[in-house]
Amino acid sequence: MSADAALPLLDVRSITKRFVTADGPITAVDDVSFSVAAGEFVSIIGPSGCGKSTLFNIVGGLLGDYEGRVDVAGETVKGTHSAVGMVFQDESTFPWRTVIENVAFPLEIAGVAKRERLERAAHFVSLVGLQGFERRLPSELSGGMRQRVAIARTLASEPRILLMDEPFAALDEQTRLLLGDTVLRIQQELKQTTLLITHNLTEAVQLSDRVLVMTYRPGRLKRTVAIDLPHPRDSEVISSDVFGRYVAVIWHDLREEASRGIVDAEARVRAGGAAR
Repeated sequence: MSADAALPLLDVRSITKRFVTADGPITAVDDVSFSVAAGEFVSIIGPSGCGKSTLFNIVGGLLGDYEGRVDVAGETVKGTHSAVGMVFQDESTFPWRTVIENVAFPLEIAGVAKRERLERAAHFVSLVGLQGFERRLPSELSGGMRQRVAIARTLASEPRILLMDEPFAALDEQTRLLLGDTVLRIQQELKQTTLLITHNLTEAVQLSDRVLVMTYRPGRLKRTVAIDLPHPRDSEVISSDVFGRYVAVIWHDLREEASRGIVDAEARVRAGGAAR
């Protein structure tokens, strides 16, 4: 194996990020390091306030002024990068564009000829299971379908790394599970390197090869859990005993860190009341 082949596709080294607030400086992320191999699906889970989204924005190039580095295929990157595609929690489809026009948008921006971009967009619309809905507007789709459009649009630019920040948070549990099946199928078909930010235990175990558990602020990596469940994998796996054991291990850590967050929040409220 060559040295290049042995390199992780995504390598995050010693990331620390501080913010200045009205209450003083806050360390959101403290000395976080991890890597993601080509074709791997890794989830980051942690309590509210642990810096998950801060990490997402750093890796995606949306946030600067941090310590440490982010390497893609051995190259240190700053700012947004064509190798990294992002899917967000909030609604991100263009309401005036049809499904296929939404998916083709990044190809249009890249200057791809109309016929080619529509052909490529149609492929990714089909890949996410929306064939037959190409001419529909987002207002005619369910929330889960709109997120499929957002995923297809991101995949259409063929990123080497797909970042997803709680993309199913606004959906009901049944839709989340079924959309998770779609994401798993696509990830396996494309061998898509994926980093998912989530607070949902079931989602993290269902989708991932590894789950990274973060501490409450300052956000550090507390544990890495390798998920040894067979592929192909779908939502039926959640009923298995081994799935339940993985959830229990992660919940033990997550409960401990979430409890710290609640205690900290209560202390700050009491301190604020005393100051008045």
